[in-house]
Amino acid sequence: MKLFRKILLSTALFGVIASGSANAAEKIVMDGSTTVGPIAKAFASYFTKTTGVEVAVSESGSGNGAKSLINKSCDIADMSREMKENEIEAAKSKGVNPVANIVALDGLAIVVHPGNRVNALSKTQIRDIYMGKFTNWKEVGGPNAPIIVIQRESNSGTADSFQELVMGKENQISKNAETQSSNGAIKSRVSSTPAAISYIGLGFVDRSVKALSVDGVKPSVTTVKNGSYKVSRPLFMYTNGKPAGNIKKFIDLPKTPQGKRIISETGFVNKY
Repeated sequence: MKLFRKILLSTALFGVIASGSANAAEKIVMDGSTTVGPIAKAFASYFTKTTGVEVAVSESGSGNGAKSLINKSCDIADMSREMKENEIEAAKSKGVNPVANIVALDGLAIVVHPGNRVNALSKTQIRDIYMGKFTNWKEVGGPNAPIIVIQRESNSGTADSFQELVMGKENQISKNAETQSSNGAIKSRVSSTPAAISYIGLGFVDRSVKALSVDGVKPSVTTVKNGSYKVSRPLFMYTNGKPAGNIKKFIDLPKTPQGKRIISETGFVNKY
């Protein structure tokens, strides 16, 4: 009988240790958009402090975030665009069911150097600059200087959004355009290049660059929220199926007071 009790006690103790280890090992892995990155990292820090669950955030671009979700190497794919049909098909072929969860709204700010006297452009003028029809700032009311056009890399959700919202499917960006890999890299390049033009998420705009009015409307939290700034888009966190457990708690943060505060503090726009 004593031996039986010892076995029961040892089994129970092992169960507690195993359960504790499992809880300690809980982790959420995120990958994707550099635009969603500031929100994801701030959410991760808050979530870990309040729940003890570790959250790892990588920023390899929206396209790579989709690939990570498809390959089951992340729990949440941060994306600044919707998943494409071919990505959804690839996911389903691997038993993954991508579910879109909108985390915030974002204005795609068209930015120039603060010293550039141009304060506003029409969407048509921006498109013509990126197509190479306008090559000098004097053609759009600026200084006599060649325009340095900067775009994002091909796996960028922000690049896809710019193509859709500004260029249109039929219009291609000039081959002379320079490419940068992230919102931060673009902001750095534009802030140090008087003749540059590019686009970044609203949350990345600061005094080092100047955001232009587009078709008479300046990008801001208010104009994105009320829809008057047309160069805007939702930001997503994709999950494999309907989120549950800790992943659901994380995905639901934008609906909480703390989550809303974090979104506002990072310069983006609350949807809820």
